[in-house]
Amino acid sequence: MSKLLVFCLDALCTSDIEYMKELPHFKMMFEKGSYVKHVEPVYPTLTYPCHCSILTGVTTEVHGVPHNEIVDPENPNAPWYSLRKDIKVKTVMDVFKEHGLKTCSITWPVSGGADIDYNLPMIVPISYQGDNPYQFYVNYSTQELLDRYYWKYAPFLTGENRNLDEFTMHTALDIIEDYPDIDVMLVKMCDLDTVKHCEGISNDEVKKQLRKHDEQFGLLLEAVRRFWDFDETNFVILGDHGQSDIEKNINFNLLLKENGFITTDENNHMIDYKAYCHSASMSAWIDLKDKNDEELRKEVYEFLLKIKEDPQYNIGYVFTKEEAKEKYGLCNEHIDFVIEGLRPMSFDSTLSGNDLFEKYLKPGWHHTLASHGYLSERDETTTFIACGKDVKEGIIIERSTMLNEACTMAKMLGIDMEGTQGEVWSDLLREK
Repeated sequence: MSKLLVFCLDALCTSDIEYMKELPHFKMMFEKGSYVKHVEPVYPTLTYPCHCSILTGVTTEVHGVPHNEIVDPENPNAPWYSLRKDIKVKTVMDVFKEHGLKTCSITWPVSGGADIDYNLPMIVPISYQGDNPYQFYVNYSTQELLDRYYWKYAPFLTGENRNLDEFTMHTALDIIEDYPDIDVMLVKMCDLDTVKHCEGISNDEVKKQLRKHDEQFGLLLEAVRRFWDFDETNFVILGDHGQSDIEKNINFNLLLKENGFITTDENNHMIDYKAYCHSASMSAWIDLKDKNDEELRKEVYEFLLKIKEDPQYNIGYVFTKEEAKEKYGLCNEHIDFVIEGLRPMSFDSTLSGNDLFEKYLKPGWHHTLASHGYLSERDETTTFIACGKDVKEGIIIERSTMLNEACTMAKMLGIDMEGTQGEVWSDLLREK
């Protein structure tokens, strides 16, 4: 019986492929497997929407997770999507379970409380700095895994030197050894994304991180050799989105404030708004408070088109909510318009600053040297690499969509996944 191990590297870019081919363990995937060079993510190319689309094969409109954050202009500290119940449709992990396969997921977003046999979700709040992350895992994880491993690896989740990837790798290796009955395993790593945010997309630090991930993948391969049936296992390395170096950062809510769409007190705290900008990092949503005010809608649209014509603002795309839904399957109650830079640009939603443009992009969620969240067809794509019993050798698909990944991974194990908006990459797979 075939098995499947998926190794997800957050922000793995097509541009990383050539260096990966030089590394000892990744190299094996290219030499003995096949790959899709340019995988276009869903829009916006943010981590949580993309991870949901990887597992469901549908756009954000259908699966219901359009952003990392649960967007709310009245609550700038709104939580992130964390729970499986936030996804409105069936995932490929559900399909595997229905076919009697044992499933495992380590640090996958939006998987808290999922019906997965062995589950340690990515669920600790993004800004959490305390020393008791267990409180977020309990009731949403497999208690057996918490009892067996948490005491041993909890130090990786606390303190100044905490590192979620270390927690992920240590638990993943133990789980492969202790649970040889697992048929499907997802392992998600975060640090490549972090390094690119802070350092840019192509430099020695990125190569260093890719070498580290190559070593980690090598450990997973060795664990499968020792404790599973290596010859029966299919391996997939995939990314959730690419990244692009940022040329400019704009605090678009300051622009809306200057033009009368937002009012604040003397401390720049918002009192009220007619139109508000929600950052999706390298794109943004414009949210109208009164959805029924057609005069306001027209006024804001004309304002955005005027801004688009002025090169100093670097706005290259303005979509109505209807266009965003039709073109990209993106819709949400807080989307009335979607905007994006002509050249790579990040958007800030805060009202605390005084500068419309920030020359220095300091590390942080919206202030980084590189980021994502842009249109899915732009060249900063991700990739999908497969190798194993059910995968052909030497096939390269130049460009395709992320929506094909779920049904393709299901087909590797001989399962037809219905209800996706994608199609199986049949050219990659051996006939059964």
